[in-house]
Amino acid sequence: MLKSEIHLPLFNRGDIGGLTYVLTNNIVNYIIIIATLSGVLGWPDELVYGRVIPGMSVGLLAGGLYYAYMAYKLGKKEGRSDVTALPSGVSTPAMFVILYGVIMPLHYSLNDPELAWSAAVAACFIGGMVEFLGGLIGPWLKKRIPRAALLGTVAGIGFIWMATQGVFDLFGDPVVGLPILLVGMIGVFGGYLFPKKIPPFVVAIVGGIIYALLIGRTHVDFSGIGFFIPNPANSIEALVNGFAIVLPYLTIIIPIEIYNFIETMDNVEAANAAGDNYSIREAQFTDGVCTMISALFGGVVPNTVWLGHAGLKKSGASIGFSWLGGILLACAGIFGLFTTFSALVPPAIAAITYLWCSIIMLSQAFRACDAKHYAGIGIAMVPPIADFLFTQVTGAVGLADIWTETLPSGLVGYGSEVTKSLTESGVMWNGVSAVKSGAIIIGIILGTLTVFIIDRRLDKAGVTALAGAALSFFGFIHSASLGIFPKSPFMIGYVIMAVLCFVLHSGRNKWFDAPDDFDYV
Repeated sequence: MLKSEIHLPLFNRGDIGGLTYVLTNNIVNYIIIIATLSGVLGWPDELVYGRVIPGMSVGLLAGGLYYAYMAYKLGKKEGRSDVTALPSGVSTPAMFVILYGVIMPLHYSLNDPELAWSAAVAACFIGGMVEFLGGLIGPWLKKRIPRAALLGTVAGIGFIWMATQGVFDLFGDPVVGLPILLVGMIGVFGGYLFPKKIPPFVVAIVGGIIYALLIGRTHVDFSGIGFFIPNPANSIEALVNGFAIVLPYLTIIIPIEIYNFIETMDNVEAANAAGDNYSIREAQFTDGVCTMISALFGGVVPNTVWLGHAGLKKSGASIGFSWLGGILLACAGIFGLFTTFSALVPPAIAAITYLWCSIIMLSQAFRACDAKHYAGIGIAMVPPIADFLFTQVTGAVGLADIWTETLPSGLVGYGSEVTKSLTESGVMWNGVSAVKSGAIIIGIILGTLTVFIIDRRLDKAGVTALAGAALSFFGFIHSASLGIFPKSPFMIGYVIMAVLCFVLHSGRNKWFDAPDDFDYV
């Protein structure tokens, strides 16, 4: 068959799982945004439902359509009909940082929801610009960072955030969660099919919604339905006014957007490893443009390429979940359907998609890398655990805004008294706040160091350590904000590490060497 004759199906059975993945996860994010802006901050409905939600939905529509188009182009170029579109949506880490690190303090300092929204729109637009600029260096980074380091950080995030959340939610309501888990796993990991080749995963999703509705776990709620057309004229004016207000928060916005374009790079690399060779640069440009479009229509959080491509590809998803998901999310935002979705879909449905995609990502990280680099994957997975622990402990203790302090290194964490109490109580807290700040970048650094050490390239390991020192000096890692930190102990530690690497490398084949047949396992 000629390449020009290749046709990707607009929608197939495999897209049902992908559609559930992008819808449920975005719905959860939207509900968090609505609950924070309306419930906690008390923003008026005209702002939340009339500007923020529709604006974000326009950005998701643009992303969903373009990523379907990217998949179509790739299929035509390579003469394949089994291409899977990149999953995309609201960036969850960036969402929390923008909500609690930018919007909330602005709201309480300005005491004016309209002004706070203007600043949030400006922050979102600036974030899109940073994401776009990330596309200029993304391919360069990809050539120089080992695959084990990139996929290891992806696997770590997926395992600690998605897999744990999935398992916990499934057991949170075992009457609904466990049957859905069983049916889904039979299809995903066992390869079974129902008559007419219907995947059990699809049955778990559709049947799970019906089952939960019949036993009263969920209900149909149309109370939030309305008609909310985004007005870009209001947003553009707010954008201009918001730039001056949001300038002091650039030290928060820029690092999280750098995280965002690295996350996109990671996730596109995972898609490449799964067999779909997408352009990292094009994906990063797309995320940036879609985020800026969202801001121009009133949105306040950025878009990103998501984790989970390998799982979607394994299930046979094509491009349908992407374009249809974008359209449905746009309609949901414009017609106020997010409350309806939230009431109808049980948490177990989102949970099984979390679990499925995260386990596929974990398996893929090891399958797609050289066996000798497995240690690099394992070490790169660790830093995201610090992010998870920090979030859980600070949330449980409830002292994040009362007892935290900024140290000379730029690190923000609990003061000595609270830290001492936590450690004496048996909480694994020493160093957690240090690794939490910039966790994904730290994971890449550690994974890269490990791979270069395994490959007997201590010179490259030294360069990697110097990169860690530079990132620490400017506050990109081990710090809650950008700045100049000449006394950073992290910077000093990385410099010492680099010097050791260069000295030891100079002694190779002389006074410092390793046997060719060495195996660390």
